[in-house]
Amino acid sequence: MNESALQQSIAQQRALLTETLGTALSDYAGRIVPYLEDAEHLDECMRKAFAALDYCKYVYVMDADGVQLSSTINRYGADSEGRRRDRAERPYMNHIHDPAVDFNLSEAYISRNKKRPSVTAVQTIRDADGRRVGFLGVDYDLRELPHSNVMYEEPRQWRQIKGDPAIRDGLFLQHRAESMMDQQLDHVMSVHEALMIDHGVHHCQIHFSSSRSTIWHVDDPYVYRILTMDELADPNMCLAYPRRPYFERAIVPPEDIGKVLAQFKALRFADETIYLRYGSLNTVNGKVGLNFSCDGTHYLNWDEFLSKGLEFWFGSESFPQAVAPAEILDKARLDEQVDALASSGCIQVNKLLYALEKSDVPESLREFAPAERDYIYRELKAVMDVYEGGVCGL
Repeated sequence: MNESALQQSIAQQRALLTETLGTALSDYAGRIVPYLEDAEHLDECMRKAFAALDYCKYVYVMDADGVQLSSTINRYGADSEGRRRDRAERPYMNHIHDPAVDFNLSEAYISRNKKRPSVTAVQTIRDADGRRVGFLGVDYDLRELPHSNVMYEEPRQWRQIKGDPAIRDGLFLQHRAESMMDQQLDHVMSVHEALMIDHGVHHCQIHFSSSRSTIWHVDDPYVYRILTMDELADPNMCLAYPRRPYFERAIVPPEDIGKVLAQFKALRFADETIYLRYGSLNTVNGKVGLNFSCDGTHYLNWDEFLSKGLEFWFGSESFPQAVAPAEILDKARLDEQVDALASSGCIQVNKLLYALEKSDVPESLREFAPAERDYIYRELKAVMDVYEGGVCGL
């Protein structure tokens, strides 16, 4: 199995620490040999170690069998109860039977006393003849050690994370319940597209089932903002965010943002049992995040996401209705049709809506694809919602 990018980053950091710490401990270990038989003088020698060894929290000396000879010493004093403590079986002493190893840096662990991430470095002590006569042990608080300035980079390959098994076990006992966002999804997608292209939002998480969205803005990237359905439904909402040029660090082409959002919609409505619960898009690292009703989560690059049709996600044998990729709607053309139909009068519009709700496609809409008819229906429905109390009923 190939080493992950995260493991490679950790390995590089450990190599840096080994080089930094190993040289200092090797130099100091030679000073200890004359005091190995005298615990008090050994402790005094170890107190001076803090002037020579940077970053250390505790120091102690063990004999060749891993039994502690000195007190456990920190900058403020010494704990003599540590003497005669057998450390041979501790993980950082796993090299004790390999005479060729002079320096060992432990894996990180949580310290017993302070409950902080720590590491222990162990340097072999050799006499004038090169024989191993003991070990110098030094504990470090991981936060205080030098780190490289290279930030771990999230890998570009697809990542899939399984969710709660209880949800998966009950998957086929549930079905999608129409949320408030579902009822106005085209409007909501348009708002998100505008926010990301023209108003400085570089990352969004759209929670379809709970009808809310979380966004991050380039002017204030450390703070997220929650938009409820009341806010998303208000066309004035974009006025709350200043206009900004498309973010210079974004790697997702602005023309692809609408395509990603359209695919979110397709995954939301593709099936009543397995459906998208939330989708996220980050334009800076180009990542799309998906969480489905089975609680499975996926992270992949936006271009790879757009290259997949719905059959990839659901499989045409189990879900034969989900075999086409999401359609990119020509909204300008459809809006012209909406305007033309609306001008025919509210009674005619209500008749058309009633027919569509009964899956009876009117002659005027038969040239349009199902997704286009769905868009026209939702837009006309939004227009008719301004009439209250059935004033313009059938």
